[in-house]
Amino acid sequence: MSLIRIAVSVFILLAVVESAAATRSPSADVQNAIYSNRITIFSKSYCPYCMRAKRIFRDLKENPYVVELDLREDGQEIQSVLLDLVGRNTVPQVFVNGHHVGGSDDTKEALSNGQLHKLLGKNQTESE
Repeated sequence: MSLIRIAVSVFILLAVVESAAATRSPSADVQNAIYSNRITIFSKSYCPYCMRAKRIFRDLKENPYVVELDLREDGQEIQSVLLDLVGRNTVPQVFVNGHHVGGSDDTKEALSNGQLHKLLGKNQTESE
């Protein structure tokens, strides 16, 4: 009798896990990426502006979480979520500690005016 209960419990557990995986949405993936990582960049692997944004963080000795939209099946859906979230569907879109920095030019400007260091909790001299 207990073997049947175990089998039923395992079956129910697998059904719940499968259901949870099926209900994951691009919106949940975007929110998770933004709030689970110190730095998140939504990017396309071939985009020169994305490369510049990633280079800014590399020069700061930071390792951002990068979502390469062109390499994902749901990349277009994620880009639509970003449009709803930040009003832009261009890449890159950079987030630091949950704060939307913006695109490549915005990130470069935030670096120049010290805002990026502030968001990262660094002194400007730490990365120079």
